[in-house]
Amino acid sequence: MNISPLLIPIIALMIPFFAIGMGTWSKLKNRELDMRMKADKERSTIDFARVERLEDRVRVLERIVTDRGGDLAHEIERLRDAPLN
Repeated sequence: MNISPLLIPIIALMIPFFAIGMGTWSKLKNRELDMRMKADKERSTIDFARVERLEDRVRVLERIVTDRGGDLAHEIERLRDAPLN
């Protein structure tokens, strides 16, 4: 096998460029992961607040149903019979 004498210096010069490129790529990927983690954390905070609000609403509805169970059926019928505005 006959290797060109010019090929060895070309390969030797490519190694540092490859190393620099990989370092830059690695930094960009780490930055991307950090940004995704921050966005996920913000999203989970928003979701947590939304779940808390829904739980509060369910508690109110449960209280209405259990406190006024008998009156509720009459009130629903009264609202059905009421004219629409």
